[in-house]
Amino acid sequence: MQIPRQAALLRIYTEEARRDGTRALYESVVLKARDAGLAGATVLRGSMGFGASAQLHTATILDLSANLPLVIEIVDAEDKLRAFAVALAGMKDIGLVTLDQVEVLRDGHDDGGG
Repeated sequence: MQIPRQAALLRIYTEEARRDGTRALYESVVLKARDAGLAGATVLRGSMGFGASAQLHTATILDLSANLPLVIEIVDAEDKLRAFAVALAGMKDIGLVTLDQVEVLRDGHDDGGG
């Protein structure tokens, strides 16, 4: 899938323990992104962070099942990401959702120049 050079980056800040029914919330978001035909999604696990509650989430050797922060990043055309964000509105307690303008320098596809 070709990503436009002038695109947008949707970021969803959430936590590992958040659920969408029986499934992890981040899994539901990634599957919905794929079903929506978006270019791709990446889930990044943070080693430390806090959100609106100011409760600190941190990874320690003693607590391997910690509720760590997660960031889901999706890059695609702005209009597609805005529509996707609206579709996520029904997901309970999803977290902070942001949208930034980005310039795509390379999209990972072989350009045939090799």
